Amino acid sequence: LSKNELKQWSFKLSYYNEYKSYLSTALLTRKALLPLSQILLNSIQKPQLNLLRVSSTMSEGEVKLSKNELKRRAKQEAKAQEKAAKEAAKGAAGLADTGKKAKKPEEPLEPGKYHEHRCSTVLGYKAAGEKPYPHKFHVSISLSDFIEKYHGLGDGEHSPDVVSVAGRVHSIRESGAKLRFYDLRGEGVKIQVMANASFSEQDFEATHSRVHRGDIIGCRGSPGKTKKGELSIIPKEVEILTPCLHMLPTLHYGFKDKETRFRQRYLDLIMNEEVRQRFYTRAKIINYIRKFLDNMGFLEVETPMMNMIAGGATAKPFVTHHNDLNMDLFMRVAPELYLKMLVVGGLDRVYEIGRNFRNEGIDMTHNPEFTSMEFYMAYADYNDLMDITEEMVSGLAKSITGSYQVEFTPMGSESPITIDFTPPFKRIKMIPELERITGVTFPPADTFHTEATRKFLDELCAKHEIECSAPRTASRLIDKMVGDLIEVQCVNPTFIIEHPQVMCPLAKYHRTEPGLTERLELFVATKEVCNAYTELNDPFVQREQFEKQALDKAAGDDEAQCVDDNYCTSLEYGLPPTGGFGMGIDRLVMFLTNSYNIKEVLLFPAMKPEETKGEEEPSQ
Repeated sequence: LSKNELKQWSFKLSYYNEYKSYLSTALLTRKALLPLSQILLNSIQKPQLNLLRVSSTMSEGEVKLSKNELKRRAKQEAKAQEKAAKEAAKGAAGLADTGKKAKKPEEPLEPGKYHEHRCSTVLGYKAAGEKPYPHKFHVSISLSDFIEKYHGLGDGEHSPDVVSVAGRVHSIRESGAKLRFYDLRGEGVKIQVMANASFSEQDFEATHSRVHRGDIIGCRGSPGKTKKGELSIIPKEVEILTPCLHMLPTLHYGFKDKETRFRQRYLDLIMNEEVRQRFYTRAKIINYIRKFLDNMGFLEVETPMMNMIAGGATAKPFVTHHNDLNMDLFMRVAPELYLKMLVVGGLDRVYEIGRNFRNEGIDMTHNPEFTSMEFYMAYADYNDLMDITEEMVSGLAKSITGSYQVEFTPMGSESPITIDFTPPFKRIKMIPELERITGVTFPPADTFHTEATRKFLDELCAKHEIECSAPRTASRLIDKMVGDLIEVQCVNPTFIIEHPQVMCPLAKYHRTEPGLTERLELFVATKEVCNAYTELNDPFVQREQFEKQALDKAAGDDEAQCVDDNYCTSLEYGLPPTGGFGMGIDRLVMFLTNSYNIKEVLLFPAMKPEETKGEEEPSQ
């Protein structure tokens, strides 16, 4: 009806109540309903019509309901019709807008198919002339600086600044067709991307339908906080910088399989923040040691990694071949001899932090390729070295963890132990301690090189059921006894000092105890962390010790050292009284990061080759 007609017929609206009653009765009696306009027309044409009489007569057998019941049922029916109308309208709108709001096709969930699908998608982009791997994206602010600069924004507040950030997408959440949220991670931190179609300068659906978990994206937009206080960037533009072709492990289940983590360290770093922090801590430890030595006037140097003689430590070397020289060379087991030659040359305080290679077993505390720090200090002895070690190691523990007390969980233990790095450290003399534990008196130390003493040590090991593989030399037998009887007691940092000369061909003899040396080893949680001694600078005695080691090597000891004539010659020019120190960086990192497996503190540890290549992805 037109407005004029409605005005003319407004007085007829008094029939409204009658129409309501008619409607209720008609619904209950299942009679056909007339449109409201028809009822009004009928009322206008026949003013005397009483609508209540239209359906007031009920057929026989029908139950008469109360007025309240009629109203209740009418309301119920009206709600049902309203709901049905809404659903119908929603469906119609969805059909009308299919092109704009089409749902993304579900991607295959099986990792192999997911990889295949993603590869074909990216190749499709390239075939269409697009560049899915752009050369450059300008990042105006890092994620950590973004958080520091804008964390003070109020809830719901937006900054007028326009910045650009980049990172890896770890999760995607949708809130309708025009709003999406991404967790963007990088540099060990996370911010939220709140992609709103209202702020986008791109085709919103076309852009964001391409973004998947694991993709590296760049965002240009304004910082802001959601109403719930989540710091976010509201992007005007989003660009995929590098698509991730593999399905990332889910955040719920994580990435925990150790074998796969060590083989795919890159994925381990993507998924596990504590792993990333462990290697940041490792870098801080090395940096602390470097600064400590620099402040003491030491000079950092580099020495050869390949040598004609494997010297500097008692260890089995790796062998390589130099094609141009047509000769075999040994990967260095320690930089010791070269560093002492530098001291001969007048560099009184030198150190090197670098890699060593020892062709030995792989276990929870040993890796064939490892990092060590060695320093050599002219005019120092093993007493000075113990003082320096206490200061450096205790200060390092305090700097990294904030306390001298450090918790460490040994392998197989459910509860952690507390390691106390408070100086001074306990000092144990090796031979007197072995005598105390075994209850027997050892032969004089200056007879340890004899066959009689070797037999004595052999029988003592057998008596205490201490295993020692061949060759059962005096040096190896003592080493095994110390490992089984003394080292196991060293939980807090403990120095084991004054080793026999047969164990230390490069250490200087003890000034008051014949047959012993001025050597120390520091043990933490039963594991050796560092080794140091007053250096042997007598070229005659040094050649003698080398020759004894050569005899052990001839007897089958692969770890014994050879005679190094070049080093002996350098000693003839004069090595000042010197203290030498060596520390395994990897083991120290283990204790300060609560890692009982050395593989946890090496980015790419040595692994046995996989026997069969499984088809399953790590995410499974």
